[in-house]
This record gives sequence, structure tokens and C-alpha cells, in this order.
Amino acid sequence: MPSLSNISPPEQRGSSPLPQSNLASRVLRGIVPPLVTPLRDDDSLDTEALERLIAHTLSGGVSGLFLLGTTGEGPSLSNRLRAELVRRACAFTAGRAPILVAISDTSFTESVRLAYLAAEAGADFLVAAPPFYLLASQDELLRYFERLLDAVPLPLFLYNIPSLTKVGLQLPLVARAFELPRIAGIKDSSGDLPYLEGLLRLAQKRSDLGVWVGSEQLLLEGLRRGAAGGVCGGANLAPSLFVSLFRAADSGNCSEAARIQQQVDEINEALVATSDPPPGYIQSLKAALERRGICRRLPALPLAPLSDASLEKLSPVFARIEQAL
Repeated sequence: MPSLSNISPPEQRGSSPLPQSNLASRVLRGIVPPLVTPLRDDDSLDTEALERLIAHTLSGGVSGLFLLGTTGEGPSLSNRLRAELVRRACAFTAGRAPILVAISDTSFTESVRLAYLAAEAGADFLVAAPPFYLLASQDELLRYFERLLDAVPLPLFLYNIPSLTKVGLQLPLVARAFELPRIAGIKDSSGDLPYLEGLLRLAQKRSDLGVWVGSEQLLLEGLRRGAAGGVCGGANLAPSLFVSLFRAADSGNCSEAARIQQQVDEINEALVATSDPPPGYIQSLKAALERRGICRRLPALPLAPLSDASLEKLSPVFARIEQAL
């Protein structure tokens, strides 16, 4: 299988057009799981587990699949592995749901290469967070996104996750970015409700923009205020539960939506439950998926999988999660 390094940036390509997303003119709505990346070893994709995970989430009624995000450990994967994951996931999904691919990278050129690979594989949207490590100003970030939009072949969602990128997409920047052609919207994982409300006000200026909630505890609050949906890690584990929450909120069934949000909160709290030392969310989520027979609990380096001792300590936590499903 060709690697990501074999995909040429646009200035080196021929004139053959790439397949274009047929979803560019409508707003995607619903629940889109940020898929975990099932691994066999440090740099090997577990393709059978990936197929099980995709089948599991699609059977829960999700509206799309998000590859290589934070929950998918995208920045920790090799270019070769990222390329394989995108191709395999698009092939397994086979048009049954839209595919979003995170192209976040410290290198502009590598982001563009991945964008073209995603388009060729059949993805529908791209997602980009600010480049991390070297911090850019808001003006520099706006110019970065302008150049990225000029260079990539699919509609693009911005991705605000300042806890990991160390720089947030401030509202004035987003307002200017929302004026750019082929911006599809933004995924916000800041956990900041006033900021989310600001995004939703900005998005009202265009009917084709979607604001996505990345913080599970704010999912219902975001939906009540007009968010397009949620990109929630827990939907890997319980896709139908999150879909039920979206549908209840969308139909105005406030009491049912609140009841399901409480279940979502319980699952989220269980996944981040403390032990000594505390496990990370991704390790706990993969361990919970392993218990359900979907994928192994192995995360990408530098993260370490939960030990057997930690699993034993967390057994009551996982039991509570399973009761909530």
C-alpha cells in the first residue's frame, strides 16, 4: 500500500481532477465519533478491529466518522499508518456515512499531502487544528488557514482544542475564517460554554456552517443552542446512546435529552475515573472497547496501555459503564 510520502503536494500534480465531496453544499448534523485507532503493535493497524469498530458505530446510527483526531491519536501515528487508516476506513465504510479526516500537523506540506490522500480515498471533509509546538499569533493562524484552504481539495472544519495545541482560535479569528469559501464550520473542544455560544452566533451568518461540540459534558447545552452535533469519544463505545441524545434534543424532548445526558456524563466520568496513578481517557476508552471485544487496549506511544493491575482496580468502573449502555 502506498505511503503518505508518495502523495504529491498540489503544485507537483497533474491536471486530473480529484473526486469532490458531494456533501459540500449541506450541513452535516448528528453524532460523529472520533474513531479510536485500533493497533496491533506500535506501528501496525489492526484492520479487523477497525472494521468491527466501524460496523459497531454505524449500527448505532451515527452521522459520520472522524479519523485521526485526538481520540484517534492522529499526531502520534506515523505517516504510513495514517495513510493506511484513512484508506482502510474509507474502503470499509464504502459510502455508508461521511468521512472526516484530521490533517493537523506541524508541517503545512504534510497536512496538504494528507488532504489529497483523504480526497483520493473518498473522504468528504477535512479537519485542521492550529499547528502545535511553534506558537503562532492569531493573524499568522488566519493566514495559515487561508493558505490551507487554497491548497486542499475538500471543505475544511477548523478544530479548536487549546489544551493540546497551546493556542486557541479566538472569536475574531473565527469570524474572519467563516467568511472564507469552503470553510465547513468548527469543532470546539475547549469546554468553554461562553466561547461555544460565541461560535454559534458567528455561524448564524451563513446557513452552510456547522458548529460541533467536542466536550461531552456540553453536548446537550450545545445542541439546545443550535450546534450541528457532537464529536464525542464516548460514541466509540455507546454510539446509539449519543444518537438518542441528539434525536431527543433535536425533537424538543427536553426531559429525555436531559436523562440521556446524565448517562453520558456518568460514562465520561467513569472513563476518567482516578486510580493511582490516574489513567488517561484514551487508555480507559480502549480498555473498555477491549472488554466489548472490539479492539485491543494498546495506545500509540508515548502512551502506555492500562496494566492488568489497573484493569483490576478499574473493573467496577467498567462495570458501571456497561450498566449504562
